[in-house]
Amino acid sequence: MSAGWIAVAGLGPGDAALITPEVTAALAEATDVVGYIPYVARVAPREGLVLHPSDNRVELDRAALALDLAARGRRVVIVSSGDPGVFAMASALFEAVEAQPDRQGTDIRILPGITAMLAAAARAGAPLGHDFCAINLSDNLKPFAEVERRLRHAARGGFAMAFYNPRSKSRPQQFARVLDILREECEEARLILFARAVTTPDEAITCVALSEATPEMADMRTVVIIGNAATRRVGRWVYTPRSVPA
Repeated sequence: MSAGWIAVAGLGPGDAALITPEVTAALAEATDVVGYIPYVARVAPREGLVLHPSDNRVELDRAALALDLAARGRRVVIVSSGDPGVFAMASALFEAVEAQPDRQGTDIRILPGITAMLAAAARAGAPLGHDFCAINLSDNLKPFAEVERRLRHAARGGFAMAFYNPRSKSRPQQFARVLDILREECEEARLILFARAVTTPDEAITCVALSEATPEMADMRTVVIIGNAATRRVGRWVYTPRSVPA
């Protein structure tokens, strides 16, 4: 039996043109594709390829399945949107490997992709042009108190910030709290960008002052970027200068 392997691949933010050649090549070699249902749906079916879609809240089960398949000699691609190392499956796979020491010799490759955060920033101009951080606003895997703590520290540190998973039907009130915290820590004129479904036909980009932002501007398909104190407009673009006054 030939040796199996696992590639954890980022499919980018939505546009097929933004999938890297490295990821395309791995998918062409794969015998199995494992991932969250809508991400697996982005992979074209073909003869000899088995698709394993699963729910979004079973990441460790998904990783364990991939390890089992690779141990049987299968060539497995775990698909994530964006980049697999940014709030995605690469970390879950290594957590599963840590729990199964006998699988630490598995041939694993992490194939980077273009994140929604970077695609959104490119559409707007360069709002992440200086120091920035990314925060997942979901409390599925950490308490919301920790989200609030990190948010305040990032704002006080002067970072531009990119927010993933800002607002869902099950927690609509939390993004309102995020906006309240930002207004407590930042000036009202701070620019905030809402990039929904970036690079897809449903793309919508909105940039407003923090004082004008409302919770309804975001949903789970939206990446939110708030600039730092120096972020500004130039024509239709938004950018953050790379220089910081001494």
